[in-house]
Amino acid sequence: MGRGGENYGKRENAGAASSKQETFPAWARDVKQCEEKYQVNRELGLPSAEVEKRRQIYGLNELLKHEPTSIFQLLLEQFNDTLVRILLAAAIISFVLAWYDGEGRGEKEITAFVEPLVIFLILIVNAIVGIWQESSAEKALEALKEIQSEHADVIRDGKKVSSLPAKELVPGDIVELRVGDKVPADMRVLSLISSTVRVEQGSLTGESEAVSKTVKVVPENSDIQGKKCMVFAGTTMVNGNCICLVTEIGMNTEIGKVHSQIHEASQSDTDTPLKKKLNEFGEVLTLIIGMICILVWLINVKYFLSWEYVDGWPTNFKFSFEKCTYYFEIAVALAVAAIPEGLPAVTTTCLALGTRKMAQKNALVRKLPSVETLGCTTVICSDKTGTLTTNQMAVSKLVAIGSRSGTLRSFDVEGTTYDPFDGKILGWPVDGMDANLEMIAKISAVCNDAGVEQSGRHYVAIGMPTEAALKVLVEKMELPEKYASSSAPGDPRRCCQVWNKMVQRIATLEFDRDRKSMGVIINSSSGNKSLLVKGAVENLLERSSFIQLLDGSTVELDKYSKDLILQVLREMSTDALRCLGFAYKEELPEFATYNSDEDHPAHQLLLNPSNYSSIESNLIFVGLVGLRDPPRKEVRQAIEDCKAAGIRVMVITGDNKNTAEAICREIGVFGYREDITSRSLTGKEFMDHPDQRNHLRQNGGLLFSRAEPRHKQEIVRLLKQDGEVVAMTGDGVNDAPALKLADIGVAMGITGTEVAKEASDMVLADDNFSTIVAAVGEGRSIYDNMKAFIRYMISSNIGEVASIFLTAALGIPEGMIPVQLLWVNLVTDGPPATALGFNPQDTDIMKKPPRRSNESLITAWILFRYLVIGSYVGLATVGVFIIWYTHNTFMGIDLSGDGHSLVTYSQLSNWDKCPSWVNFTASPFTAGPQVFNFDTNPCDYFRSGKIKASTLSLSVLVSIEMFNSLNALSEDGSLLTMPPWINPWLLLAMSISFGLHFLILYVPFLAQVFGIVPLSHNEWLLVLAVAFPVILIDEVLKCIGRCTTGPRYSPATISIKHKAE
Repeated sequence: MGRGGENYGKRENAGAASSKQETFPAWARDVKQCEEKYQVNRELGLPSAEVEKRRQIYGLNELLKHEPTSIFQLLLEQFNDTLVRILLAAAIISFVLAWYDGEGRGEKEITAFVEPLVIFLILIVNAIVGIWQESSAEKALEALKEIQSEHADVIRDGKKVSSLPAKELVPGDIVELRVGDKVPADMRVLSLISSTVRVEQGSLTGESEAVSKTVKVVPENSDIQGKKCMVFAGTTMVNGNCICLVTEIGMNTEIGKVHSQIHEASQSDTDTPLKKKLNEFGEVLTLIIGMICILVWLINVKYFLSWEYVDGWPTNFKFSFEKCTYYFEIAVALAVAAIPEGLPAVTTTCLALGTRKMAQKNALVRKLPSVETLGCTTVICSDKTGTLTTNQMAVSKLVAIGSRSGTLRSFDVEGTTYDPFDGKILGWPVDGMDANLEMIAKISAVCNDAGVEQSGRHYVAIGMPTEAALKVLVEKMELPEKYASSSAPGDPRRCCQVWNKMVQRIATLEFDRDRKSMGVIINSSSGNKSLLVKGAVENLLERSSFIQLLDGSTVELDKYSKDLILQVLREMSTDALRCLGFAYKEELPEFATYNSDEDHPAHQLLLNPSNYSSIESNLIFVGLVGLRDPPRKEVRQAIEDCKAAGIRVMVITGDNKNTAEAICREIGVFGYREDITSRSLTGKEFMDHPDQRNHLRQNGGLLFSRAEPRHKQEIVRLLKQDGEVVAMTGDGVNDAPALKLADIGVAMGITGTEVAKEASDMVLADDNFSTIVAAVGEGRSIYDNMKAFIRYMISSNIGEVASIFLTAALGIPEGMIPVQLLWVNLVTDGPPATALGFNPQDTDIMKKPPRRSNESLITAWILFRYLVIGSYVGLATVGVFIIWYTHNTFMGIDLSGDGHSLVTYSQLSNWDKCPSWVNFTASPFTAGPQVFNFDTNPCDYFRSGKIKASTLSLSVLVSIEMFNSLNALSEDGSLLTMPPWINPWLLLAMSISFGLHFLILYVPFLAQVFGIVPLSHNEWLLVLAVAFPVILIDEVLKCIGRCTTGPRYSPATISIKHKAE
């Protein structure tokens, strides 16, 4: 049962009960009301007796372990497939007949069991692969448990209990959180010990930055991002200390709800479009096989059941069990012929090859069927942060003060990552930095607790992303000429190191939510104290009295200059930039002699954060920067490619609406001046929308901001119900349910959580949206190639069915036995079918709309073509069998060299009456080193003597299918325009298949197993003469198809809005 198994049932019942009760909105109640509700005092905590009582009610603070699907149940599910069931029935019947024949002859030859054993082996391998794929679905739930906190510091019985196992927490517990702690449960913040508390909750909410927490109440209808006084299980403290009250545990936490949603989504896994098509084909095939089997029996009933009419009534019935069994074996052969046994193996091989191609493009496929599903993707629901953007804060604009009051200078900053060498500052002064720019660089470098480090090929932020972006800006600004010689060139941190070496930080005025700024007091090399400040521009301007001009001089901050700065601030905010201002102060009389000495009077001022605003007054304002999580460079082109390919892009993010809209305009989801009132909604607005389906059906891009996990799930669910094939991207815990529910879940490889990766079908190694688009193109190409080899294999099987049906209908001896057909379907057809998976990609593959998920694999015209080809295969294989028995020469080819006897067609079709023929004899004939003699029983000429004719039939079948693979290079393109060497792998595969056929012909042991003999030179000429016309017939049919309906690019002719029909 896992941990807490003894309370499993209680927890389940409690969970069910609690779900029916109204949740207490702790975020909308003040601290006192929360303490009263949970009957706890924050100083004393819960008494031990009360803890036990509550544990009996609420259970342990852990996620439920759902019972996994048993191996036996998974095994049964693998046989819930029509083709597999037919194959299983054929194997069982073959085994019984082989056993019966062996009993009848007093021996059991191993060759008789080859066919059923091979079929059983196919089924076993297929089942193992299926079980392995399906059992991996539970891993997402296990990964979710890994992000839960293990321990917590709790106050109980008036004492602090350190490192209490987090699973023992109950609602009402008082918990202390510190920097670096993982939050153990959903909790209400009661009080802040430090001036600020920040929590990294992006993996749960999708926000791109750490969120400041408060004790103040928020509206009851706030979304998860708006609950600023709550901390959630599985998130991480990145700044500050606080005291919290546990409100929800286990499955009732936000992460518990995600757990339930993942489990629910995993239960609704649907088959891929290809699997559905193959299942439908299997059902049709079952019907056809059944009808043909009945027809074969009706045609041949006279051979095993006869009667006489006396007075108009049938009497004197005679039944031949031996002949009945013989025709039953023909029915089994028919089933084996009709089923493309090699299809699962070739499909898996082609998909596996596709995954290798995708891996080269940074798309790592976790589940093979998703390769094919990508090809018919109609909607990509993309997360913003980390997928469309870099998830790395970067300065994009720097605004400095001009040469006189009332003037500003603006610089655009290139680069989208933490790499200091990624981009430069445009319009930078050619004569180097002036005094004003020097001060901006100094404040950015020194009033900063973050850093940037190289990790492999990437640069990563150490500390707050915003501060790391400022460090990168300093490196791009470079150093003034006078300091340049004191640093090592090429060092990505050299500029910041020089600025920090020139001064000594002696005190830090921590950021808090009221003054919205951070300051540091520094001691310069001259011994003077000064204050460097960065923070919200409006707040700094309110506390500034001066501005620093370009040359370093200071003038009074007048109203015009202040309004100009605020106007620039508004413009930058409209572009979704997060703005930070810079200021400094040189007159610090209280700190003139302070050197971090705790006994100094000034130290007392620093202990009380309420004094910070007065210390940070009369500042000198020097400039501001605009930061953002920038879009990836290649995303805009990828969005254009999606539009050309008929794929709609929907952005679903937990981030702020204005920020998300600005990014969507920049990357091309929306036009710069487009009215997006009806296209951009918050998750809550969408859930309240009166007509959600029609909103999702709009052409073009859509945006959903401030989206919670349940919103994402609902969007994906509605799209799937509307017939869309949905690819969903995400990296956080909050994305996992929707990733699981989507047709294709795409997780981020670098920034993605393990939960998201385990719930996904595909992982992007580079976290790049454009990689998805490339993978969709590859998926389309793979599907086209799979369609080619599926059609090739099916057309081959139609030919085999026609051959057996004609054999039974004409009453001639059985031309090919089941084990030979099995060899053709599995081995001989396999290499060419696989090689068709290497057909080159169409150059315009991403300029066609997606194919419909319900598009038929085989159209009526294609079916007609393959029925014609199949009929020819049947005529050719049966015809060569008859030719050998009835002709000495054919088309000038001499067939008399082996010395075999000729019979009439009438004798051949009535061979079962041979014992009644008078003076019938059969000459011995040779086949390689063997001599077949019929002196004892001439009628064996139609049984064991048919081995040469049977070999000719099998060889014609193999040759026709090799030539037919050339026909499959293009659906309706001539071999004159698409020659065989366009796919050299196919030519190699044909050589391998012919080589394998020669192997079983000319290796005596294998020839005995398959019941065939070596062929002479003339006999091979006959085989090729009979097989080659299949190319000419299909060329004529392709020409007719081109002339009547034009090239058949079915996806291109399909309206993308078929869902609205």
